[in-house]
Amino acid sequence: MFFFSFFVFIILQRLCELVIAKRNEAWMKKQGAYEAGQSHYKWMVSMHAAFFAALFTEVYVLSGGMYHFSFLLFSFFVLVQLARVWAISSLGKYWNTKIIVLPNAKVVLRGPYRFMKHPNYIVVAAELVLVPLMFQAYWTLAIFSVFNLCILAVRIPLEEQALTNETNYGEVMQNTGRFFPAKKSQN
Repeated sequence: MFFFSFFVFIILQRLCELVIAKRNEAWMKKQGAYEAGQSHYKWMVSMHAAFFAALFTEVYVLSGGMYHFSFLLFSFFVLVQLARVWAISSLGKYWNTKIIVLPNAKVVLRGPYRFMKHPNYIVVAAELVLVPLMFQAYWTLAIFSVFNLCILAVRIPLEEQALTNETNYGEVMQNTGRFFPAKKSQN
């Protein structure tokens, strides 16, 4: 029963995020924003949908819902969710699941974005590891960790290039690590 409730929670969370993203996209486009790197987005959405199908299949269908609950892994999951809220709320109306770029906008340097360029991608990667680990879905963990790396290898350069071309991203983020806080140079 816990798995099913947890699974529904994550699905509802993603649906809420899509609603927020759509609202933010509409607001940004009214301000003159545009979408960059659209061609990869369908693959990213497909990968996430397939992740949920694989997780459900591996945990609920193939193992009959049998798993060993780990409070430690669940605690890490809760921390990752707090990081997700921090990252999304820090970007505010600029957060999106797509690469939506508003020319000449000031890059957000609040929350975790003060320390790294892509905290939200760390959150997603952590979830793609933690959730399958919580339910011993090792095939799902292995396959979708690799798929996520492939998607990010395409998405991150597209996002960074679009932001560099249209905003002050290149200037303000030049000494910021992609995924980990970078030591700031002393000027």
